[in-house]
Amino acid sequence: MFKNTLAALLLGSVLTSAAVAAADYEIDQEGQHAFVNFKISHLGYSWLYGTFKDFDGTFSYDAEQPEASQVQVTLRTASLDSNHAERDKHLRGADFLNASKHPKATFVSTKVVSTGEGTADIFGNLTLNGVTQEIVIAAYFIGEGKDPWGGYRAGFEGKTTLQLTDFGINNNLGPASESVELTLAVEGVRQ
Repeated sequence: MFKNTLAALLLGSVLTSAAVAAADYEIDQEGQHAFVNFKISHLGYSWLYGTFKDFDGTFSYDAEQPEASQVQVTLRTASLDSNHAERDKHLRGADFLNASKHPKATFVSTKVVSTGEGTADIFGNLTLNGVTQEIVIAAYFIGEGKDPWGGYRAGFEGKTTLQLTDFGINNNLGPASESVELTLAVEGVRQ
């Protein structure tokens, strides 16, 4: 009797642990419910805004254990769009992204540290222009729930600032243009 009770408790514990495990999500870029936007100073006189139109990724998330979350994103550098064809050509070129030589940028998280209710710092390795550096993305949870099509979604926004020289990008535009702010807004569909 004791063995049967112990076995039932252990099985129940395993099933309960599996039920609260992190869920896997695919970023809904196809439905245009995800964005990777950037902002950089133009010579210290104004702001230049743009976006990357082609990227994909996945994340795992468990509200009970946000530290167990993981993120992985791949971005196609030639998809940069700043709403000006000649400038985009220059930004995709050797002075900046060198998209022909480095067509992809990747981010893979290494750890997640909860910083408060619904907020976290996501540490990870960003590979850009052939250089890999650790960065930190300050993220916050937007919400989660069922969608009208029978799926389940979760959304987050994250921000980080990159020093371009850390990735071998020396644009010669002066100190005001040496860093770029990234905003990542992602909605994932649970798999």
